[in-house]
Amino acid sequence: MKIARLEVFVIGDGPDVDPDKGGVEPLACVRVHTDEGPTGLSEVFRVPPGVVRATVGRPDTHFGRLLIGQEVTHPERLWQRMWDALVHTNRRGWEVIILGALDVAVWDIYGQVLSRPVWELLGGVQRGPFQTPAGEGLAVTPYCTLVSDVWGGEPMFAQQVSRAERLAALGYRAFKVEPMMSSPADVVELARRFRKALGGGLTLMVDVGYLFHDVPTAARVCRELEPLDVFFFETPFPVDSPAPYAELAARTSIPLAAGEHGVTRWEFLDLMDRGRVSVVQPYMTTCGGLTEAKRIVELARARGAVVCPGNWSTQVLGAATVHLAAYSPITPFIEFAPAEVYDSPLRRELQAAGFPVRDGSISFPERPGIGYDLPGDVVARFRVA
Repeated sequence: MKIARLEVFVIGDGPDVDPDKGGVEPLACVRVHTDEGPTGLSEVFRVPPGVVRATVGRPDTHFGRLLIGQEVTHPERLWQRMWDALVHTNRRGWEVIILGALDVAVWDIYGQVLSRPVWELLGGVQRGPFQTPAGEGLAVTPYCTLVSDVWGGEPMFAQQVSRAERLAALGYRAFKVEPMMSSPADVVELARRFRKALGGGLTLMVDVGYLFHDVPTAARVCRELEPLDVFFFETPFPVDSPAPYAELAARTSIPLAAGEHGVTRWEFLDLMDRGRVSVVQPYMTTCGGLTEAKRIVELARARGAVVCPGNWSTQVLGAATVHLAAYSPITPFIEFAPAEVYDSPLRRELQAAGFPVRDGSISFPERPGIGYDLPGDVVARFRVA
């Protein structure tokens, strides 16, 4: 079986949407076609669709030359072929993210060829019930990312807490509040409002979106958050230097989290070894694909860190995330952008087509490959290019 064709299409809620309010901005998707029928699907989060179109598709594009005509063997061979072609380029950024999306699609095909779900081919179930919330050894637990239409003060508190209450009533068990572009006092107050409204039985994470530039301020915020049982404190600083992360890690008991835009295992090594980040958050495509995500799990496990994959995108990406979590022994949670509380028709359609969340968890996939079917009518209705 050989790769016969690479397809790129773009879907979204419209050409001008605010992704920070839950809308799906124009999102490039890739489909890898084989000469014997099976196809593999992935999305390319936060890469301009024009860049994807220019580098994937026709036989004369960068990735077309590398993949079209290649035998479908183990995905790591094709990953290495694409990676080696970057030796004289930047080996970071958009090239690696696109490589990662193609890798996920190849894993999808590989699982279909072998009639096994991808998580089994990554290494099978490595986690026990003691490693997961509520003792669920064969399920994946999503945490809901909460954003608000405005930042700071009462409107932010009210909207994010209200959304958490609605989702908790639906059975979700873990939540990440996002007091971005807010004062240090508002960061703490939002977490307090969450605990007051929902109690102590649910998992709480806090993401401030690179808000701080000095360690003393971040340390004061962490001291006030510590009594609120925060599972992790995400991206307090820009990630250009790991030094402030390491300094803050020495001053707080709350684990620090980062890695949503991290590419390759080497950036995650830097976060863990020099930044003392103990919760790493690779996106399945951004980091370099499932092939590279598995390596990140192995490196994190050796360092006593936790991998909570990120996904402020759709459940096309979320499906691949579930497979990594099913394999990983150090993944108690995955990020989930719940369509139930965001005004995005496309997000709702893509979630409905994905793996269902029942009683706050996602069962391990059983279908061969990734097992996500993107309905053709959804592509037709939401296609923007």
